[in-house]
Amino acid sequence: MFQEGIFEGKTALVTGGRSGIGYEIARQLLQYGAEVIIASRKEELLQKAAEELSAHGSCHAFPLDIREEERVEALSDFIQERCGKLDILVNNAGGQFPSPAEGISRKGWLAVINVNLNGTWFVTHQMANTFFLPQQSGCIVNIIVDHYRGVPGMSHTGAARAGVDNLTKSLSVEWANRNVRINSVAPGIIKSSGLEHYPPEMVAQVSKTIPAKRLGKVEEVAEAVLFLALADYVTGETLYVDGGSRLWGDMWQV
Repeated sequence: MFQEGIFEGKTALVTGGRSGIGYEIARQLLQYGAEVIIASRKEELLQKAAEELSAHGSCHAFPLDIREEERVEALSDFIQERCGKLDILVNNAGGQFPSPAEGISRKGWLAVINVNLNGTWFVTHQMANTFFLPQQSGCIVNIIVDHYRGVPGMSHTGAARAGVDNLTKSLSVEWANRNVRINSVAPGIIKSSGLEHYPPEMVAQVSKTIPAKRLGKVEEVAEAVLFLALADYVTGETLYVDGGSRLWGDMWQV
């Protein structure tokens, strides 16, 4: 889809890069010439993913919980020592679980808000201050969710991802004159390892409600991310990759 070697000379960080959408984003960036750092919590699985991805290019692994500011700072030091710079940040790490609002405990609410909103902020803030703002260049792509009409059944992640969506807009204006762009990709229901955490009967009925009549592919989300990484005059936007589901149909039965 893209010109061979188009990301040559670029360094990219993909959080949550050991599996699913993050893994495919890292793979495509490597395929097109970037040096890539993947970060994720489970060290053994992370190292295995980095070994596999190294078949496509130069890939490094760094164990990270994005909620821990000290580890995020350590990651920026690692990138500085190993790569010397950072050009692209893909904030893909996150997580949630299906639940009616009345069933979400305080612990569950805070866990989802902390990883999806606070964690994204910690990584963005650190990488911007360490790399993007001093070097007067950089690109950030946040992976959120299709929250166009709310996220009934997962109100905690809807709130957190909407926060990231608004943060995208705010930072895009603040940092535009320093040549730092920030956009978001909002996937619909994507056929990936992330679906393993949802009841099979719930997933089975979803594709019938999507205008495209199928689930999305991780490749399609990754292609949207790479487009935004290349689109030099696009900032503050949210690109929905959802087969039209934000516009029509009830995804989950309420």
